[in-house]
Amino acid sequence: MSPRTGRPKSDNPKSDRLEIRMTKEESERLIKCAKELGMSRTDVLIKGLSLVESELKK
Repeated sequence: MSPRTGRPKSDNPKSDRLEIRMTKEESERLIKCAKELGMSRTDVLIKGLSLVESELKK
């Protein structure tokens, strides 16, 4: 029997999906931020969530 192939299982899998609707301007702002930071659009949104969360704790 051959060993299992494929990607290894993640310790914290990202299984929840979210779909959002944005204006063209909002989408362009998100893309611009992602390019300037060298991050994916998803990572920019997650970072934004962390920033909002830290503001709420103040």
